[in-house]
Parts: sequence; structure tokens; C-alpha cells
Amino acid sequence: MASEEKRIEDELSYPILLSERVRSAVDEAESFKLECSEVGKQVDRLSQMLRTVVRFATTAPFLYERPIRRIVAEVSKNLERALTLVRKCKRQSVLRRVVTITSAHDFRKLFNFLESSVGDMKWLLSIFDPDSGGNNGIVLSLAPIASNDPILSWVWSFIATIQMGQLPDRVEAANELASLAQDNDRNKKIIVDEGGVSPLLKLLKEGSSPDAQIAAATALYNLASDQEKVRTIVNEVGVPAIVLVLGDSPMKVQSRVATLVARMAEHDSVAQEDFARENVIRPLVTLLSFETFVEDRKIELGKQSIHSLVQINKEMEKSTLTKSKPSSNSRESNFTPYSNSYSSSSYAYYAEGSSRGGHNHRKERENEKPHVKLQLKVSCAEALWMLARGSVLNSRRITETKGLLCLAKLVEKEQGELQFNCLMTIMEITVAAESNADLRRAAFKTNSPAAKAVVDQLLRLIKDVDSPTLQIPAIRSVGSLARTFPARETWVIGPLVTQLSHKNLDMATEAAISLGKFACPDNFLCMEHSKTIIEFNAIPPLMKLLRGNEHSQLHGLTLLCYLALHSGNTNALEPTRVLTALEGADRSALPQHPKLRELVAKAIYHLNLYHTGGHSQRLTYVP
Repeated sequence: MASEEKRIEDELSYPILLSERVRSAVDEAESFKLECSEVGKQVDRLSQMLRTVVRFATTAPFLYERPIRRIVAEVSKNLERALTLVRKCKRQSVLRRVVTITSAHDFRKLFNFLESSVGDMKWLLSIFDPDSGGNNGIVLSLAPIASNDPILSWVWSFIATIQMGQLPDRVEAANELASLAQDNDRNKKIIVDEGGVSPLLKLLKEGSSPDAQIAAATALYNLASDQEKVRTIVNEVGVPAIVLVLGDSPMKVQSRVATLVARMAEHDSVAQEDFARENVIRPLVTLLSFETFVEDRKIELGKQSIHSLVQINKEMEKSTLTKSKPSSNSRESNFTPYSNSYSSSSYAYYAEGSSRGGHNHRKERENEKPHVKLQLKVSCAEALWMLARGSVLNSRRITETKGLLCLAKLVEKEQGELQFNCLMTIMEITVAAESNADLRRAAFKTNSPAAKAVVDQLLRLIKDVDSPTLQIPAIRSVGSLARTFPARETWVIGPLVTQLSHKNLDMATEAAISLGKFACPDNFLCMEHSKTIIEFNAIPPLMKLLRGNEHSQLHGLTLLCYLALHSGNTNALEPTRVLTALEGADRSALPQHPKLRELVAKAIYHLNLYHTGGHSQRLTYVP
């Protein structure tokens, strides 16, 4: 750390001083004069190259210091060896010469050390001189100091080129680093340890060319494979730079940067928080909503009178000019009930956001190829998914930007990766809402068009799409929202009960988990929901679920207990059959789940108490 704190000029002054001392010692040598003379020649070459490096160091606007410090430290060690050996050849007493025996072998070893230092300095100088690189300015030769690890030489060369080279060479070097980082974790560690993150961020932020930004973003993406490396990018003040580029860049660049945001948020909660603090969610939602509402707007405009169109234009102009951020309550009032058309103020919001998020490239974006537009949306949806995962605050921010309505629309219209990423974002938001009553009330109140649009699409996936990959997240989302549905919303429960008999055991188990959230005591309407679940004939498929694996048994048994406790005196529960099932439940799982054991005991006690003809001797419960 001490050497890192010194100025590079101070680092270079020490070996230059050593070389002068060696030259003086060579002039004073009395023995091995030929060998000492050869040492002097090697040291003179090193001294000349060191002085050349000093000139570069003091004049270059940007200097990559890492290889300089490593190589200069090794040169200094070898110059110290030379000084020690040459001084032994100075005139001295017979006794001193006997004690300090110098041999030709010592000089041969020293020559090897000095030749390595000369090779290192030649390599170092080639980095500063693009014309000597031999491959478009990138030095691909190996420094002797890194002969046992050629990757180190390449990393040094690529980083130096990114920091000090011409634009085409910088792009190529960034691509080379991206390729190295993709190969293995060791390469990633070398790149990070040798200071590669800062030059890549600089290249990304400069905006010198889209190719350069894409190369830099790709390299950073490949590096950001774990928390430690992501934290390095964060510590290099990378988050503000990334958000800045995302806000105003060509679409291809935005797509790659959005993927980088997703990768960093996935691996590090600090990055996740920093991105939200830098307000990355708004441009992501804006880019995701690009052209999403165009067709709906055309339909709506086609039905308007001339007077209405004039009024809408005035509203859009007023919305665009307004810079103050509205409160969440005022934003909610902008919506009309969910249908295939949207209010003028909502459309104005998206129009304003589209012009804000990269106005310099708006025309380029409109003329971009469809697959590029699609990839951008896929990347933005993935970024929102990772930002929302496990974060109540970020989930709230997405809902405050009216992201829910956009996500619901894309789940309805799109397929493949974009649909899946949007659905997973919705799932993370609903999970956050399940754990936070304020978010649940703000984003999923019953009169919210955005919330209704989301629920409509979740139920459509559960009922009409034969894909567990999509249905399971949809089922989880509905379960997370269980406490938001009033008792009269029985249409939400029916599709979940249907999935209890699904041939895919995971699907059936997820349905049981979600229904359990409707029927559990934490739900204020658990009595009403339990009766509705029973009325939808949930008991027969639930009995079959008890014959599945341990996971399905656990959740099936939990739901069955809730239904038994909250069913009242109705015989629709088939109390005798349920009591038999509870008593015959696999006892091997109960000792591992004491809460479930207690729940089963309560359910059996309740059935014995309220339904005549039932009896139990295997489990007892004393309230």
C-alpha cells in the first residue's frame, strides 16, 4: 500500500538514482572489470528507458500506472543486486576478499536478471507507443515479468490501450477484455485487481461512439458475476455513470446497459439500492413503455371529436411542460377504469417520458429495427425484475411510475422472454406488497385500474395458458395479493381451485400455497374465503395432493386444516372424510414441523367439536 500511495514520479526516481550509483561502482571496480563493464552497459540502457518513462508519465493526459509500478519495483530489486555485486569488486584488503568471494557465476545470474528488466522496460515503453504495438496499437507480446502468467501481460496491455489509446484501439481492447472475462473467474479477478473497471466506466461514460459504449458495457457485464466484483464497480462510482448512459444513448447501447443494471442488481443489494437512489427505475419504465400504448391511443383518438382532440392536445402540452413530480395519490386519479383504451393524461405521461429518456436519439429510436426495440424491452424488463426482487422500496417506485399498467399490457400482448420478465417483475412487486401493507394499499387498492389490469392478466395466464413456467409465477402473485380481495371477488379463487387437480404436482402445490393465503388466519376474510374455496369443490383434489411428495403434503395439509377450522358447521367440507385424512396424515413429516402438528391437532379438535359422529384418539388438542 505504501508504494501505491507514492506519486509515479517518486517511484521512478529511486531506480534512476540506483542506476547512477551502479555506474559509479563500475568505475571504481578493481576485479572482474570486464563483467562490471557489461553490467554498466545494461544499467545504462535501463537508466535511459526509465528516464523515457518519466517523460511519458509527466506528459501523458491519462496514465495507466499499474504495470509501471510492478515493473519498476522489479527493476529496482535487480539494480540493488547489481549495486551489491559490483561493490564487491572494489579494491579491498586480502581478508575482505577472502570473506566476500565473487565468482563469474554470480555475474551470469545478474546478467539474466538485468536482461529480464530490459525486456520488461521495452514492453512497458511499447505500451506508450501505439506504433510499436504491431496489432492496431495493442501490444500482444509478453513482458518477462509475466512470463509465467501471460494473461497478466494481455490484461495490462488492453487496460492501457483503453485508457491511453486511439478510439478504434480502445474499442478492440474493451472487446478483448470482455472476451477474457467471459472465459473464467480467474481472468475476471485479474482484470478487476489490475484496475480495469475504472477505464471501462470512463469509456462507457464518454459516449465517443456506440460501439465503444457497447464494448465497455459488455466487458463490465462479464465482470459483474458476483457480489465482490459488482461492489468494485459500485465503489468506482459506476452506478451514476451507468444511469446517465441509460437515460440518453442509442437504443443498442441502452439495451446493453439495461442488461448490466440487471446483472449488478441481481448480485448485490448495495448496487440495487444505489441504482434506485439514482432514479434508474423511471428511464427503465419509460423505455419499456415505448410504443406499448400507441395502438390503444390510435383507437381512442379515432373515437374523439375535433373538440376532444384539441382538449387532449392541450392536456399533453401542459403535462410535458409540468416539471414538478406529482404525488402518488394524484397519479392514481389520472386513470380511468381498465379497458383497451387509456386516459389522455396517462398517454401524456408516457409521451413525456419517451421524450425525456433520450431525446437526442428519439428519431433514431423510432426508426430502429423491431428486433432491437424488442431486445431493449427485454433488457429493461429484466432490470426492473432484479431491482424489484426482495425490495419493497424499489417495488413501490415501479408502481409510482405507473409501471404496473405497462407490465400488465406487455404480459397481455407479448410472448417469450419479454412476457416472462414482465411477469416476474409483477411477481416480485406482489411479493413485496404481501409483506408491506402500505404498498399493498397504495398499488393494489380495489379501484385501481392498474391493479385490475394486473389481476386480469394473472388470471388469464392461470386459466388459458398451458405453461407452468408462466402459470406458477401468476399463481404466486395472486396468492401474494390474497389480502387485497374482498369476499365478493370469488372469481379470483375459482381458477386457483381448478389448478389443485393439475397433473403437474408443482402447479398443484403452488395453487395450494396461494389458496392457503386466502384461508389463513392472517387474512381478515379467511372465513368467507374458506367457504368459497370449499364451494368450488376443492376438497377432492386436495385429498389427492396429500398423496404427493413431502412438499405437496405439507402445503396440502396446511390448506386442509385452514378449511376445517374456518368452514363453520357446513357439511360441504365432508367432515368425516377430512377428519380421516387428517388423522391418517403422514406422521413422519409432523415431528419436523411442530407448527403444522399443532395446526392439525386444532383442526381435528374443531371437527370433533362441531360435527357429530367424528372422533379422534390419535391427536388431541386442548385449547
